[in-house]
Amino acid sequence: MEAYDSALDTGLLILRVLLGLTLAAHGYNKFFGGGRIPGTAGWFESIGMKPGMLHARIAASAEIAAGLGLAVGLLTPIPAAGFVALMLVAAWTVHRDNGFFIVKEGWEYNLVLAGAAVAVGATGAGKYSLDHLLFSGSALYDYLYGWWGLAIALVLGLVGGIGQLAIFYRPPAKQST
Repeated sequence: MEAYDSALDTGLLILRVLLGLTLAAHGYNKFFGGGRIPGTAGWFESIGMKPGMLHARIAASAEIAAGLGLAVGLLTPIPAAGFVALMLVAAWTVHRDNGFFIVKEGWEYNLVLAGAAVAVGATGAGKYSLDHLLFSGSALYDYLYGWWGLAIALVLGLVGGIGQLAIFYRPPAKQST
């Protein structure tokens, strides 16, 4: 079983790093790419996430923090919850009206990122992670995978995303033709 365990831990490492660095790069781009934070803030305002500057900073910071947290496997269910919250808000505010498929700007990609992060929260970060290095053998470690990990990632993420939408999302009025 040692070969299986090693392959499983390597697979989890690859998945965590791929997901995490993808989301972190997205946040980095909000800070330093294109229109930077002011451009992102204007876009947030235009889709109904007000105040735009606050949400631009929060989104960029959360994407970097959740992405890097998942990539290194630190308190894994918490960054996984960040993925869920971020992707729920993105799917609802930007992609919902476009249907499922990403080729039509749908919410497919958001679902895959959030679902994969929840799966990592449930399986745990594996041996090649800061969770294992810092917490294995401690009582906290039992909350970083399994049913606890799944529940923390899913429930905390849904509460965060739904809460943000309920408090801040004010969609622009539809223009009549």
